[in-house]
Amino acid sequence: MSELAAMPEDWTKALAIVAHPDDMEYGAAAAVARWTRAGREVAYLMVSRGEAGIDTMSPEACAPVRDAEQRASAAVVGVTSVEFLDHPDGVIEAGVPLRRDLAAAIRRHRPELVITLNRRDHFMPGNWNSADHRAVGESVLDAVNDAGNRWIFPDQVAEGLEPWGGVRWVALAASPEATHAVDVTDSIELGVASLLEHRAYITALTDEDPETYARDLLTGFAAGVGERFGTQYATTFELINF
Repeated sequence: MSELAAMPEDWTKALAIVAHPDDMEYGAAAAVARWTRAGREVAYLMVSRGEAGIDTMSPEACAPVRDAEQRASAAVVGVTSVEFLDHPDGVIEAGVPLRRDLAAAIRRHRPELVITLNRRDHFMPGNWNSADHRAVGESVLDAVNDAGNRWIFPDQVAEGLEPWGGVRWVALAASPEATHAVDVTDSIELGVASLLEHRAYITALTDEDPETYARDLLTGFAAGVGERFGTQYATTFELINF
């Protein structure tokens, strides 16, 4: 198993782009909490509202619930900007329309660090990754390049969204090809509290007590990473340079 390097700290602004409400909360939110407490600015962009994520609720009923849970969850870790693109949950497609939306967001927010979820086929051997995660991860990487090229989506430039080539890294959370880690020993409790805000989702997902579920899952994973990284708790990212 390869050694994990520390994530870069010389940045001030990040944009997290993920497919669904709750994607950030399965590990990455604890890192976000550490970063915002240190004075860095992090914004969230959800490609969908996660409306197909609760079997017992219709998409029409589910979308506002998951929207509200995500906003409350983000607030726990110091994120005040939460946006939704309203691509259809479960059938998000990689391609030019999504790249256009993501490039516009990157040009608008102008981050140095972009965070997304694992784009690879698996989270770990035998654990297939969802089509939405793969589509969003791939499109994020392409959109970072798009955002810096004024001749791609020039209508955005004409409307005042100047090109942004200032993204230095894309960090993929929960990647099986992790290269870097963040010490979340002092922020793991905020990560747990952030995941707990997705109570409707968790209640539909498991019969386990929501707090027990969130705490055991996050601390168990973070302890394993921490053992590799030399801290009590840590969370991983695959870091791609731009």
